[in-house]
Amino acid sequence: MLSRRLFGAGLAAAPLSPAFAQTITPPTALQVAPGARRTADAATAMPPAGRKAWAAQVPQLRIGLLGGENEADRLGRFGAYQALLASHFDIPVRLFPASDYAGVLQAFSARQIEMASLGPSGYAGAWIDTNGGVEPMLVPEERDGSISYVAVMVVRADSGITDLAGMRGRSLAWADANSTSGYLVPRFALRRQNINPESGQYFSRTGFGGGHEQAIVALLQRQFDGAVTWTSGQGDVNEGHTRGNLRAMVEKGMLNMRDLRIIWTSDPIINGPLTVRRELPQAFKDDITNFHLALPVTHPQIYQQIERGGGTGYRTVTHEQFGFLVDMRREEAAERRRRS
Repeated sequence: MLSRRLFGAGLAAAPLSPAFAQTITPPTALQVAPGARRTADAATAMPPAGRKAWAAQVPQLRIGLLGGENEADRLGRFGAYQALLASHFDIPVRLFPASDYAGVLQAFSARQIEMASLGPSGYAGAWIDTNGGVEPMLVPEERDGSISYVAVMVVRADSGITDLAGMRGRSLAWADANSTSGYLVPRFALRRQNINPESGQYFSRTGFGGGHEQAIVALLQRQFDGAVTWTSGQGDVNEGHTRGNLRAMVEKGMLNMRDLRIIWTSDPIINGPLTVRRELPQAFKDDITNFHLALPVTHPQIYQQIERGGGTGYRTVTHEQFGFLVDMRREEAAERRRRS
């Protein structure tokens, strides 16, 4: 059986399809992986600065940036991070902002980038698309020491909608087809509650906002009655919590949380990993891991910019912690084939 803690409220309401039930294994996503390292460890330190031997194989560092907010804001948030990487390792660093999640996944498949921070579903998709050619390095750690976040469904505060039942016959915006919190987990959770998430079945219509930020903007502009997005679920809800899309929009002045109401919250989902191509030199991967583990301590403002808020830093992870999402993506693909 799936662990209810990982996938969203109400998941025990319906059985899994036989094929999925036979292939999935008990997930350990939120457990500490053996030998995991944390920013909070006493031995955490930046790798020595300077050009490394691995630069012969990685002459430039190309970083994919997921869609979900406008390109200017993305480049602005990552500018200081880009400059720090370039100066610390003495190599050119280039940022590649994609228009949507799929663009980053395709860039991994084409070996056009070395690294990107992905959502957990995006990582699973990249792993499938590259036949295991990517690996997770580390994930953000929240203020309570956990490595999880939540999906939420939000409506306008003046809509009169107070719970999921109130969304029957209303319109819903997904964030992106490759988003965990903005598509995969909410759809999976709804099906497990015997709610058909397809347009016209429970909701009057569904559509894609083009990213998390865009989906909330479309909701505020009354193009949809509800939308799904991600948040840490910790801290003051009036500030958009400690980290996530809602927090980022509040900080940019794009959102006042009094204008929204959260009507559904998933159970914890493992945070998305910083992902690299598996074929890259181990020395490169070690240096990148150490750089990021130390970043929240040595450059806290840069860390908070790239993570859309702050927690306690990072923790290393393994592919096995994302295996259940590989199964979920395969099940979602099978479901699409059954519908077509």
